[in-house]
Amino acid sequence: MTSPATAFSSAHRLYVKSLYRRYLKNTLDWTIRRDIWRGQAIQIRAEFESNRNVYDPRALAQILERAEARLAEMKHPDPVIPPLAPGGTKWERNIPPSMEPVYDHEANAHH
Repeated sequence: MTSPATAFSSAHRLYVKSLYRRYLKNTLDWTIRRDIWRGQAIQIRAEFESNRNVYDPRALAQILERAEARLAEMKHPDPVIPPLAPGGTKWERNIPPSMEPVYDHEANAHH
C-alpha cells in the first residue's frame, strides 16, 4: 500500500505547482506594489496548504476544478508582460542586422 505522501504522481505535483504559480502571477498582475502583493501571496499559500492533506482523488479533482474556474474568473484582462519577453514593449526592438550579403538591385535590374 502506498503512503499518502506518494499517492499522487509527479505530474500531479507539477500541475499543482503550476496552478500555484499561475495564481501568484495573476495576483501580481492586479497588484503592482510588492508589499501589498506579499500579503496576498501568503493568503494564497495558506489556501493551498489547507488542502495539502486531501488524498481523496474525487475531492481533490473538485478542489482543483474550482481553483481553475476561480483563476479563470479573476484573470487580468491585460496582464503584465516583461518588456524584453515575447509580446513585451521592447521585444525585438533592436534586432541585430542581417549578416547576409546585400542585394544589389541596380546590377540585377539590367538583365
